[in-house]
Amino acid sequence: MFALLLTAACGSAVSTPRPAEVAQPAPPSPAAAPLTPAPGSSSFTGPTGGAVGQPCRAVTFEAADYTVCELDLRRYRVGLFWQDRDGRPYGSLYAFKRAMAAAGDPPVVSMNAGMYHEDLSPVGLFVSGGRQLNPANEGDGDGNFFMKPNGVFYVEGERAGILETGTYLRRAPAAGVATQSGPLLVIDGALHPLFSDDGPSRKIRNGVGIRDDYTVVFAISRDGVSFGSFARLFRDALGCRNALYLDGSISALSAPDGLSVGWGIRVGPILAAFDRNAPVS
Repeated sequence: MFALLLTAACGSAVSTPRPAEVAQPAPPSPAAAPLTPAPGSSSFTGPTGGAVGQPCRAVTFEAADYTVCELDLRRYRVGLFWQDRDGRPYGSLYAFKRAMAAAGDPPVVSMNAGMYHEDLSPVGLFVSGGRQLNPANEGDGDGNFFMKPNGVFYVEGERAGILETGTYLRRAPAAGVATQSGPLLVIDGALHPLFSDDGPSRKIRNGVGIRDDYTVVFAISRDGVSFGSFARLFRDALGCRNALYLDGSISALSAPDGLSVGWGIRVGPILAAFDRNAPVS
């Protein structure tokens, strides 16, 4: 589901968002090496499928299937999108990919980039091309976006980061791209303190993680998963010390080799990765 936020102005508190999944915190454990099982665990199956040289692959973790895309920013550039040149929201990954291909700059991977209002405008901070098009939202409310701490994913050139929203605003790092969402999934190696170990709610979920300064990880589940399991995917299987939830139920990702998930559904902000070596017409 997306945050259907009808009554609020951007940057203020929002009423009637979806309920958050809150339970007792799960204890943190050390992060495992990327794409290997957590110590003593057999619940992670290494990536399958995907052509050599492609960033995306199929992964099974805790009996759920995922598409995972690992993007070295020295090879791929990441952009954030919402509207076309006429100021109209793209509305779906299908429409976005078609428009970018027509412009001679087709994305390798694209994914919905956070929660949005009914008109497809972002709920929180939105920075694209170094320009802030929507302010940060520090309001309180119900629903996943307001499940504090929430955070900001940002990219500047070949480096990326994820910070808690207040920390991001205080530090004001240089950012060509920045999108705000919530909750944070992994915070300096620990799971969000309000996650249960494996709550009853099961949704198709997507998020973004940071393995190191240069490596961004997009992930989307192909099955319904809990917040706790999704966060452990990033920390224990993908080696991300910080990760941010983007959305659930309306989650979508377009990737090569049959690894796309829900890419024709309605979306607002869009994250996309492009091959730096591909010619742009």
